[in-house]
Amino acid sequence: MDGYEDKRRGFLRKLGFTLGGTLTASSLISANIVESNIEINITPDQKAFMNHYETWMDEFIAVIKIQKADPENIENNKNIVLLSERSKKWQTRLHDYMKDENFARYYMIASERMTLAI
Repeated sequence: MDGYEDKRRGFLRKLGFTLGGTLTASSLISANIVESNIEINITPDQKAFMNHYETWMDEFIAVIKIQKADPENIENNKNIVLLSERSKKWQTRLHDYMKDENFARYYMIASERMTLAI
């Protein structure tokens, strides 16, 4: 098992799939386990999934920013719960896709944006 595989397994363990795989470990990203300037090929189904995920991620980033500024915002806190519940619907598919090394790298690169915002 190479170093990437060890880190990917650690990533998945930390991820826990509790918030739809949205909270990646910033220490993994700062450790430069992926290079964002490389081209990664994923299947059309995986690409469609990632388009959906990135749209969800944009919504999640927005509510997290509000939550940081106003933790008592009841409406925003409801939105966080709704987004988290929505993410549970595609957890099985994400878990299956993460078995593909190319997809896992693509996912971690995409998730870096959210990790930096959070």
